[in-house]
Amino acid sequence: MSELQATAAAGPSGRYETRWPSVWAVSRFETAKLLAQWPTRILPLVCVLAPLAFAAILRIQSGVPQDTLFGSWVHTSGFAVALVILSFAGAWGFPVIAGVVGGDMFSGEDRLGTWKTVLTRSCTREEIFLGKAATAFVYTVAMVLLLGAASILAGVLATGTQPLVGLTGQTLGSGHAAALTVASWGVSLLPALGFTALALLISAVTRSSAAGMLGPLLAALAMQLFGLIGSGDIVRALLLSTALDAWNGMFAAPAYTRPIEWGAVISLAYVLGCLVIAWLNLRQRDVAGAGSEVRGWGRQLRVLAVAVGLVALLGVVGNLGTTSITDGKLDRSIALTFANLTALQQTDLGRHVPAGSHLDDSAICSRQGVHHAYRGPGDNWLCTIYVPRLSNGLTQVNYDVTVKPNGCYTAEGPETFIGPLTIHRRNGPPIVNPLFRFDGCFEVAP
Repeated sequence: MSELQATAAAGPSGRYETRWPSVWAVSRFETAKLLAQWPTRILPLVCVLAPLAFAAILRIQSGVPQDTLFGSWVHTSGFAVALVILSFAGAWGFPVIAGVVGGDMFSGEDRLGTWKTVLTRSCTREEIFLGKAATAFVYTVAMVLLLGAASILAGVLATGTQPLVGLTGQTLGSGHAAALTVASWGVSLLPALGFTALALLISAVTRSSAAGMLGPLLAALAMQLFGLIGSGDIVRALLLSTALDAWNGMFAAPAYTRPIEWGAVISLAYVLGCLVIAWLNLRQRDVAGAGSEVRGWGRQLRVLAVAVGLVALLGVVGNLGTTSITDGKLDRSIALTFANLTALQQTDLGRHVPAGSHLDDSAICSRQGVHHAYRGPGDNWLCTIYVPRLSNGLTQVNYDVTVKPNGCYTAEGPETFIGPLTIHRRNGPPIVNPLFRFDGCFEVAP
């Protein structure tokens, strides 16, 4: 606590002048406290070992994570491994990091009963608040960067630096794929800080370390559910989970970046909004009066009631606004992706594909068994792709398509026409059939 004490120096008049500690000094002290706690000591180790363990599992088995973007290519390119880990980290890893780092930042003083000591040792509330918040944000950034670096390294060690297949079936060179992978982890930093700000808010308002640590994870779960059950764009655009998916557009052709811009705005709004509310709570708190002691579960239950009410409200209004997922967008995207992957398949089989050649195919998509047959997310889309034949005819290929609210989809085709999951090429090992099951993305309004 010595760094938080004022340094007194006698002046000519014999009076002592107090030098208030800076935010930097508060941050240094809070960093030392974090490093002394076993959860934050273990966290860097987990960020390094978890990607390496995932890559090691991929090395000893042939299965792929089918329900994740780029999951089909984890045995083909190491950059796909890093992006699969990013998808999982965005959904669950970042909220866990936020809870560990920020969940005890303010409530720890309540738990230990040290608010009176801290605030009477020449520390203003502004300095304490800013120092604690800065420490939590810096530590979060460090953990995300460490996790991203370990993920890329694990992917390269497990699979290599081969080119990556993008989300419209185009081939991305190794350098381009590496740059986009690094940029994707960078884009995810702001939403990660949004979860950290949420953890700080919960820690300050509830005065409970358990609530502060578990709150971001529960919020992430609720956001995932809203993304699945809500068909409107209004609520979806306001969720941190939407900002975490913004990097997907960089891997499409042509690339789209509007979700990244909107995600940055939403993430900053979460950061500023949570910090303002947390600061107002701390500024108005009476740390010396009769109500300063944390007793019972009254405060936590009130906060829980507000949270449940907010979740219920979002669930009710989740369908407000029109959806940007339409048959026209899916038609164009799936036709282009299928054409690019067909050329890739033929090249993998050792057949000559002239440079710049492209199938002049088309697709017609609609939802099955619903009233709005031409719009909305869901797993009941059927897309019929019309492929031109050399004998002046068309061949129809039907794909069952699942479309997510963020505009990404998974298409599964008939094995009788497009072949099995793995195909064999001449004088080479079996490879992934790019047409058996493929992912794609198209832009939807934020």
